[in-house]
Amino acid sequence: MAFRKYAAIILFASVSSLFPLLALAEDALDKPWALLNEDQRKVLAPLADDWDGLRPWQRERMLEIAHDYPKMPADRQARVQQRLASWSRMTPFERENARKRFQQFKSLPPEKKEELRQHWHDYREASPEKRQQLRSQHPEIFGVEEMER
Repeated sequence: MAFRKYAAIILFASVSSLFPLLALAEDALDKPWALLNEDQRKVLAPLADDWDGLRPWQRERMLEIAHDYPKMPADRQARVQQRLASWSRMTPFERENARKRFQQFKSLPPEKKEELRQHWHDYREASPEKRQQLRSQHPEIFGVEEMER
């Protein structure tokens, strides 16, 4: 009987000690732009106008990127900045379509992913005339909008 009593006390103490950590995590997700630190604002600058309107899961993901950013090689940092800038220019509709396309891409077998990567590489390297031809030949890949990001 005494064992159960002590076990309950220990369990309560350990669970209650997590509450401050949960509050910190929640604060980080609900943090308005003005409360981000200087390094976070510098990395996430393309999202400044949209930050306060992002969903908590979106903020969490962006804060993870900002946390990892200093450890990234310079070429990856440049790619992150380019993608954040591109994302910030998208409409909500375009963002939702991009999410759907990304989920579709993730579900493809590796060989199909590589084939699509090669198509996009060829497209990016092509002249404007050749790009138009590729869009006509592969509307299922390139669609009606030009993905130059």
